[in-house]
Amino acid sequence: MKFFGYFRSSSAYRCRIAFNIKGIEPEESFVHLRKGEQRSPEYLRRNPLGLVPTLELDRRTLAQSLAIVEWLEEMFPEPPLLPRNPLDRAYVRALSLTVACEIHPLQNLRVLDHLKTEFGQDQEGLNAWCQKWIRTGLEAYEGMLAQSGLAGAFSFGDEATLADICLIPQVFSAQRFKVDISDLEAIQKIAANAERHPAFSAAHPAKQPDAE
Repeated sequence: MKFFGYFRSSSAYRCRIAFNIKGIEPEESFVHLRKGEQRSPEYLRRNPLGLVPTLELDRRTLAQSLAIVEWLEEMFPEPPLLPRNPLDRAYVRALSLTVACEIHPLQNLRVLDHLKTEFGQDQEGLNAWCQKWIRTGLEAYEGMLAQSGLAGAFSFGDEATLADICLIPQVFSAQRFKVDISDLEAIQKIAANAERHPAFSAAHPAKQPDAE
């Protein structure tokens, strides 16, 4: 099992958390996104999306972080990342997809590069763009937690789930882009608990071998 990632990638960060929770240590290879290594012919043969992460198995290669994490969940079901009840599972997936589909794509490096090269946005403009969509998305996430009343130490009860695996890298991105989310109390509580959780702590970008 070989994992291709980049220390600052939110998607790779999600997978690292999941590997840690499951107690799995894949071989790691690093793809430097800022240097464009994801667009090299060699890497594109491995992952035609030209994105990280990629998980290379004996006979197959998986792309997309949530597909990788759900494969891990099915192959290594303990400790679980999804609740047993189907409705609860759907709710945790909804939280996860709120981050993975509604927030994260708008701050993706290739989107920001396009805004810069095609629409003339400077760094201030790029930051404003990210701040707008990160804040809007995390406000919605906070609202979903309040609506359900199911949050505990984490997004669903007191154990980390797929939702937290998606949320915590997004909180890191909020900090990186200087988004004030100090008023989102439930998210702040979850982030504080994650900071004390060994699996989340070890997955932090600053602790990765390729960190800069």
